[in-house]
Amino acid sequence: MRDAFRKLANVVSQWAGSPWAFISAIVILLIWILTGPLFNYSDTWQLIINTGTTIVTFLMVFLIQSTQNRDARAIHLKLDELIRAVHNARNEMIDVENVSEEELEEIHDEFRKVLENYQKKNKSKRNS
Repeated sequence: MRDAFRKLANVVSQWAGSPWAFISAIVILLIWILTGPLFNYSDTWQLIINTGTTIVTFLMVFLIQSTQNRDARAIHLKLDELIRAVHNARNEMIDVENVSEEELEEIHDEFRKVLENYQKKNKSKRNS
């Protein structure tokens, strides 16, 4: 079941992000707008577009989240492999996405200091 859902989510996400999906949505909206006078802009006419967009939005949230979760996991695994392969890299960074917010902030501050030191060195080299 998971594999079937993954395949479906990928196919739908790819299609939903395509120009054809956007064009299809515009065509549906144009048809809906053009049928307004035919249905006297009734509550039912408005309910059709509201219900349709709500259903599509509701379903797309789950499909897009599934795709994003899979992509994020793949990116983390690729980064973990790079960390593992680089001799001077810190292996504790492999699981950094699971640390607390405070620990993330500490690591961020550490890298900010590394950047500041790098910028100072480059500035002094340029001024020499």
